[in-house]
Amino acid sequence: MIKVKTFGEPLQPFKTHKELDELDERVNAFIRENKIEKVLSVSDTATTESGSSIGLVRVLVYED
Repeated sequence: MIKVKTFGEPLQPFKTHKELDELDERVNAFIRENKIEKVLSVSDTATTESGSSIGLVRVLVYED
């Protein structure tokens, strides 16, 4: 069965690298903890307000 999981992360100026590392670790932990063997897709989309990126949504599509 194909499943979709989303992860969100707010972004703060000058801290984006740290926040992306934390988001990567959350996604990797989810994959490990759920013993996911087949990832079909991972994509990122920025959320914006008044033209500035204020967050990131990562979508993970996988087979269960």
